[in-house]
Amino acid sequence: MSEPIRVAVTGGAGQICYNLLFRIASGEVFGANQSVELRILELPVAMGALEGVAMELQDCAFPALENIVLSDDVNEVMRGANWVLLVGSKPRGPGMERGDLIRENGPIFTATGRAINANAAADVRVLVVGNPCNTNCLITMHNAPDVPRDRFHAMTRLDQNRAETQLATRAGTSVRAVKNMVIWGNHSAKQVPDYCNVTINGQPAVDELELDYLRGEFTDTVAKRGAAIIAARGKSSAASAASAALDAVKSLITPTPEGEYFSSAVVSDGNPYGIPDGLIFSFPCRSTGNGDYEIVPGLEWDEHLAAKIADTRDELLEEREIVSYLL
Repeated sequence: MSEPIRVAVTGGAGQICYNLLFRIASGEVFGANQSVELRILELPVAMGALEGVAMELQDCAFPALENIVLSDDVNEVMRGANWVLLVGSKPRGPGMERGDLIRENGPIFTATGRAINANAAADVRVLVVGNPCNTNCLITMHNAPDVPRDRFHAMTRLDQNRAETQLATRAGTSVRAVKNMVIWGNHSAKQVPDYCNVTINGQPAVDELELDYLRGEFTDTVAKRGAAIIAARGKSSAASAASAALDAVKSLITPTPEGEYFSSAVVSDGNPYGIPDGLIFSFPCRSTGNGDYEIVPGLEWDEHLAAKIADTRDELLEEREIVSYLL
């Protein structure tokens, strides 16, 4: 076994992490011959539950799991971390508006960013899962000024996965047949699934499915899928969110196949699509497999899609203004 990769995870006793930690420890993500150290953060009140999770991890006897560190100290958890998965965040309470949620989470991600800056490994990469993830990622990035800005990601892979399944189901084909499904902008109800550039069985989706469906029902279903799951099971997405987080990491450590790309919300600095610099905005990305990425240029939009992308851009600008005092 090689030197362990240190993976810091927050919200370790929550449902998403219960579906995520075991898959990391099993070797699924970084490989069976790559040892990992899990460094897991929880609130003091949940440390007992986290100890139970750690006991289960130990009882699995994963050969790749080198060590487990449990703590309610964010600085301790971030020490030496090569990968940071920020899963924990304060959920929306009854009567809370999105702006209220953003303000409530702001101080959490301010402290987390500072802890990453002070303690993480030089090659650290950060994926923010906890919502509102784009703006939580923005706050984290600004409070870790010594970490290159292109190391930060907010997760829109769950939206990509949801969109691929909707298209495959509609077309009566396998999800494997759906390629280059891009989510633009914010992980919110104003996210924009790109129907102009996605293909189904090698053909443009606009040639395979009805345009009215793609602009209407498809877009709405993807944007509201999280709410539909809450309505159905009484709880928010957990297993699918965990799986998407692992997909997001795998896409950065595996070379992207030629001609393909994936969705990730990354800093918009110098992007080829005219999005204002400094936003955490979901783009089509490619990776050489070393953890880095590039934004794929040259994708075109129709007028309807362009208007939707302008809406999600404006929403992110509004969110940035709300937390401007933390940046």
